[in-house]
Amino acid sequence: MPAIQRLKNRHQHHGPTPQALTRILEDDVNLAAWQRQLPLHISQFADVLLSLNQPLAQSLCLELPEEDAEPDLIGLAAEFRDVQGYESFIADMQWLVSAFACLLGARRIGLRLRTLDKAMCPRFHVDHVPVRLITTYAGVGSQWLAEGAMDRRQLGQANAEPQADIQQLNSGDVALLKGEKWHGNEGFGLIHRSPQPPPGERRLILTLDWLG
Repeated sequence: MPAIQRLKNRHQHHGPTPQALTRILEDDVNLAAWQRQLPLHISQFADVLLSLNQPLAQSLCLELPEEDAEPDLIGLAAEFRDVQGYESFIADMQWLVSAFACLLGARRIGLRLRTLDKAMCPRFHVDHVPVRLITTYAGVGSQWLAEGAMDRRQLGQANAEPQADIQQLNSGDVALLKGEKWHGNEGFGLIHRSPQPPPGERRLILTLDWLG
């Protein structure tokens, strides 16, 4: 029986509905992005949170033993619970966790919520995870490269990074980035980096990792 030929290219998909995220399950797709417009009350909450200029860096390991288990986000960003829109913000993250778990069949998810005033990962790189969800609630979105825009052998080298052809997610977009540990995607993890926020500005970002 002939060996199955390994796919030599990867594509990126964007769409206006949550169904766009299901495209990440396709072998030749390493980025699936839902181009969403954040509800006004959630975007206003995020803007107020950043304006308070308080640090926020929280990590949770969520266990979802049952398919319909609701993620427990009690205590997340609790110092901002008095800001209008907090409940809707938490509900939005719960929905994203549940959707992420349902799509992938994930039972353990790593969650990180943080504010950033500088690029967390300023060099173009790939993630050594199966798949990661990234969404920016306020501030500039993450940057990424289409396949072939940069020599993968030179990842991490500033002088090899392209000055053009850099793509960028919008604030509010929900993106699934396929990494190097997705079976069959070895050598094709999406190349991306954190953007440098403009002077005096910050970002509020959420990431979810499939841990098992």
